[in-house]
Amino acid sequence: MKFNIKKSLLALSAGVVAFGGALVSCTGDLDVDPINPQTTQKLDKDALFNKIYASFALTGQTGGSGSADIPSEIFANEGMSGFYRMAWSLNEFTSDEAGWVWSDPGVPELLHHGFSSSNQYSYAMYYRLYFTITLCNSYLANADDPVKTAEVRLIRALNYMYVLDLFGAGPMSTAISADLAPYYDRTQLFQFCESELLAAMNDLMDEGQNTYGRVDKAAANLLLARLYLNAQVYTGEPRWQDAMTYAEKVINSSYYHLNNQKTAQYSAYQMLFLADNNENGAQYEMVFPVLLDGIQTQSYDASNFLVFSNYGEKESNAAPSGTNNSWGKCARVKGKLVEKFFGNEEAPQTEDLAVMTRAANDDRALFYSMGYTQYITTEAADEGFTCLKFRNVRSDGKAASAINFVDTDLPLLRVAEAYLTYAEASIRLNGQNATATKYINELRKRANAEQIPSCTIEDVFDEWSREFWFEGRRRMDLVRYGRFGGQSDYRWEFMNNVPDGGAFSSNYNVYGLPSTDLDTNTNLKQNPGY
Repeated sequence: MKFNIKKSLLALSAGVVAFGGALVSCTGDLDVDPINPQTTQKLDKDALFNKIYASFALTGQTGGSGSADIPSEIFANEGMSGFYRMAWSLNEFTSDEAGWVWSDPGVPELLHHGFSSSNQYSYAMYYRLYFTITLCNSYLANADDPVKTAEVRLIRALNYMYVLDLFGAGPMSTAISADLAPYYDRTQLFQFCESELLAAMNDLMDEGQNTYGRVDKAAANLLLARLYLNAQVYTGEPRWQDAMTYAEKVINSSYYHLNNQKTAQYSAYQMLFLADNNENGAQYEMVFPVLLDGIQTQSYDASNFLVFSNYGEKESNAAPSGTNNSWGKCARVKGKLVEKFFGNEEAPQTEDLAVMTRAANDDRALFYSMGYTQYITTEAADEGFTCLKFRNVRSDGKAASAINFVDTDLPLLRVAEAYLTYAEASIRLNGQNATATKYINELRKRANAEQIPSCTIEDVFDEWSREFWFEGRRRMDLVRYGRFGGQSDYRWEFMNNVPDGGAFSSNYNVYGLPSTDLDTNTNLKQNPGY
């Protein structure tokens, strides 16, 4: 076991990466000609390697604001341009889980399923993904370390998996080139991601042997499991057995496992989302944590976004966030999500998390409800409960490193996903079975929830929400279950801008490619309906 826990990310010196113009279609050389002819400029591979990892948490070169990665004409507020914040918004605002009070550019269209290919979040996310892909391509062109090479290939594949899931198609580039990138459809993107993850596997470090915060073989296994679980959506061909195979590799890991450590104050589930989750036992569940440090990694993305947006004055008094940065509860929980814990029963009005979780018989029901309605019927801030899942407090009672930004690492990939993946894939392939029930019940046992006698595919659907709510993946699960675009049986508040929920086109199961890139690259094709 290796415990080289380093929560700071190296600063990338100015001039390491020059970036502008069309990111995808016609990407320029990342090396910049030096102004001084007597100076030889050299690519700093270590800084670039760190920048690739930092792209999951930071939005620019100088902290929360300044030298933004994404051009300011997309988001005047740099804090909105982070990888996770945009992915979260695209996957949660469009789903049955998250609402938002502010009228930020692009958000109402996501909430009400009226987005176009120029929606600010989908537009900027597209460029964020290809920005990181470009960084990866540059690094790989100069790589000489097989382990780091494998890690960067995995990260590039992960970014392409987001392209695959969010956009369904797009340009493919594995090298820095001035040529127009070829268009890859969904099956081609799937095949590329699969082959890259399998190829990287041999050179990745064994489970738990890499520096904390860097990926290893378990991350590749979990991403392959996710890829195969969604294969029918992506290619039309199910890969349930493959999803089970790779999920079980993670479940049977000799290093990673579900966190069951708890304290008198915090449940085992809460420990996953606290400021010391890199050392309180939760680190063994986090297959790929995005490192956050309140001093060294300052942004309005990742865990900072999750904490700041969910807290107002009342929430801070009831269950302190551990920060002095509150956005007045601009995020809110949709009533459909609360139903996952309470069914047709009314959730209690309380500011005490212990009262809420006892009423739900589930430690994961981390809602603040006092003075709020369960269902959202207007844009008023007093409608919809509050999420108190993510906090900048330590389980040992010590102070976090700072109060302006958070120390809480973001669990981008965690072991619980493998349990749900196996359960769903095995039921779809073999029907109800004892192993699927066992794996679901292990998650429920950790949450002090009642055991399920025999798990159904519907049980797994609800369990995905209960276990991973507000973690930025819900839209993907709704699409896979046929409960997103193109159906009217499963509804939630203001779905298609109808108070009780209304159907919208299956075209919205993927986002549109930005028109700017279509104009630049004639190889590309727009998705239907955009």
